[in-house]
Amino acid sequence: MTGPAKVVVLSLAAALSAGLAADAAHGGPRGLKCKGPYQQIRGHGEIATPYCEDNYLAEVAREYGMRVSNRAVRENPNLKTEVCILVGHDIRVSHICIGHMPEDRMRRD
Repeated sequence: MTGPAKVVVLSLAAALSAGLAADAAHGGPRGLKCKGPYQQIRGHGEIATPYCEDNYLAEVAREYGMRVSNRAVRENPNLKTEVCILVGHDIRVSHICIGHMPEDRMRRD
């Protein structure tokens, strides 16, 4: 790749990198900041939110070697179930995986 095409590709890559860095610096959309599965709320402490829980689940899954992004876990319930099957036994995320584990789905009333 040479000339103008290379400049366009490099410009897009730089813009994407800057956008990702800005998002990370602010802690996510609208400045949300997570500490593990909890969202930090100024003046109110920490509260468990689905957004932060899913991010934390993805983080734990990566520690187990699974290649998964925070966004993918948040946006794909089937992927979240797969992640829970892999790491749902971990005490750090077992509460996040309730309803996504095979034993939860086979319950008889």
